[in-house]
Amino acid sequence: MVHAPEARSAQVAVDQRVPLVRARIRDRVHLAARAEERDLAAVERHEDTVAPAEGRKRDPVDRQVVLDYEAVPLLLREADVDELLSPEDAVEAVEACFERLARGVVENQPRFRLPLEDGLFHVMAAVDRELGVAGLKSYVGLRDGARFVVVLFAADSPEVLAYVEADRLGQRRTGAATAVAARRLASSGARTLGVIGCGWQAESQVECLRAALPGLEETVVYCRSEERREDFARRFDAEAAEWYSEAAAQDVVVTVTSSRDPVLRGEWLQPGALVCAVGANRLQARELDNAVLERAAFVCCDSRAQARVEAGDLVEPVERGVLDWLEVHELADVVGGELQGRQHDDDIVLFKSLGIAAEDLAVAKLVVDRARERGVGTEV
Repeated sequence: MVHAPEARSAQVAVDQRVPLVRARIRDRVHLAARAEERDLAAVERHEDTVAPAEGRKRDPVDRQVVLDYEAVPLLLREADVDELLSPEDAVEAVEACFERLARGVVENQPRFRLPLEDGLFHVMAAVDRELGVAGLKSYVGLRDGARFVVVLFAADSPEVLAYVEADRLGQRRTGAATAVAARRLASSGARTLGVIGCGWQAESQVECLRAALPGLEETVVYCRSEERREDFARRFDAEAAEWYSEAAAQDVVVTVTSSRDPVLRGEWLQPGALVCAVGANRLQARELDNAVLERAAFVCCDSRAQARVEAGDLVEPVERGVLDWLEVHELADVVGGELQGRQHDDDIVLFKSLGIAAEDLAVAKLVVDRARERGVGTEV
């Protein structure tokens, strides 16, 4: 029989497609076989028939890393963090973080911000080689609030360790950074604490400072709202001040406000005061006037790189010639013993806190380890 040209073309097309179909079937069989091998390996690991060191292997066929199926990421909610992280724990974790920063085993990436229609998206990241983790904290800040999360990765294998809701975590690590600075930089006779600001962050400042400086005997607090001021004083056994200057006239002075304009004047400070400026982390905002910088014998921060891009309390004085970046040191150098910091008890010393990702990672790692030990959290 003689086939028409169209029939011959159709037959040729079919003949050409057969090898392709067979190849695809063969590929699917291979993929299915590899998937079955992985499932069996996971079952064997679950039954403890394979040693932990064999939990990861490299597939020689597709060279794709096969993860240990037991390494399931952990989700920790705010309530979990609150249960697992005390102020004392946060202080110790952050102090150890600064020691590792001093030894150069931690890399920290300053925060950057991306604009949203009604707010900002914030991202900050770090790698802590000694803790064996890498991670980031990100959060969306809008007019009606913010939500924070830390994503923790293993630094030596491609796995996610945990997702940690980080509002409480961030609050306590911020208070802890101030407490570490006070432990290293407050005068030896420091007995009183003054706090300007009565908000959420002010709470952990008081808790962590009391944990780090058990010799603190008196706390004086001021904020513009009389109702909030009285409530804060009642809850934290503090004295409600009548004006900013009363809180400023203490041995350790913390500013933790959302103000765009200075709330602390240098003329209010007593000799020997340690100032911990926590609130303003934008170039457009300041909590300190220039007189604070002029009176300060020693100035430090948690990250000079981050301070250059978001610390209005330092950037503007530098631009006006009141301060030089060479005079701005990092707290890690004090904690690590490279710098003394305070030279005399009557020196005025300044710590500018910005909050860095390395601190978040250190505290998150502690919380995740403790959650694993206690069976807290949700595997996802």
